[in-house]
Amino acid sequence: MSTKYQLRHAAHPADVKNYDTQRLRDEFLIQNLFEADTINFIYSEYDRYMAGGIVPVKKKLKLETIDPLKSTYFLERREMGLINIGGPAIITIDGNKFEINHKDALYIGKGSKDVEFASSNIANPAKLYVNSAPAHKEYPTKKVTLAEAEVAEPGSMETSNHRKINKLLVNSVIQTCQLQMGMTEFRPGSVWNTMPAHTHSRRMEIYLYFEITENQAVCHFMGEPQETRHIWVQNEEAVISPNWSIHAGVGTGKYTFIWGMAGENLDYGDMDVCQPKDLK
Repeated sequence: MSTKYQLRHAAHPADVKNYDTQRLRDEFLIQNLFEADTINFIYSEYDRYMAGGIVPVKKKLKLETIDPLKSTYFLERREMGLINIGGPAIITIDGNKFEINHKDALYIGKGSKDVEFASSNIANPAKLYVNSAPAHKEYPTKKVTLAEAEVAEPGSMETSNHRKINKLLVNSVIQTCQLQMGMTEFRPGSVWNTMPAHTHSRRMEIYLYFEITENQAVCHFMGEPQETRHIWVQNEEAVISPNWSIHAGVGTGKYTFIWGMAGENLDYGDMDVCQPKDLK
């Protein structure tokens, strides 16, 4: 079997205050997602959200259900989004083929049964970062290229957070039930992401950090605004962000990150901002 998964339980913020470094990493850091010819999933009890890595190299990989879903096929009651951070991919969904290039995205609607992943060139394999959330309605499967993203450019050089936010799988671009995904790229010299920090009590989020250069790292900040914690993150690692937690970070060098979220609504701007002077 080419599919592996781990279950992550939800945690109360009052308990998280007492976690040491290793416990914090065990509960919220996601490592080793991208393994050759394997599908890896993390199933989080926050909004029943899933994050995963799919790396087809020598063989095609079929999307199979896992025991926690109690479903006859993976997308029976779920939707899925993915962004390719590797070489070109060919994804076949119920007989329809989609070519997904580097940093392009694909939304796969509820009810899709036969889903298969392959690389166009095994010398430059695809590396698919996937997110999945429960879905109540079927929406069409659709490819969204990086060029088709809705773009915002917040921040400035003066505050070291000038960045390009590529909104790929959001309701202003395509229809989804609750899943939203996008990718943030930084302008030269900027290293702070999502600053000012924020929470959104109506949804949870997961960040995947990638394109971190050798010997560099990102310090991800989480926790309640008045009780923050941090996790040091290496290349192609992710962090689970509960609805009560801020999610922000700073890199020792260049990096990119993918954000994915689900929950109560689809309003991208629905957030409770925490100014830097108010964080503790």
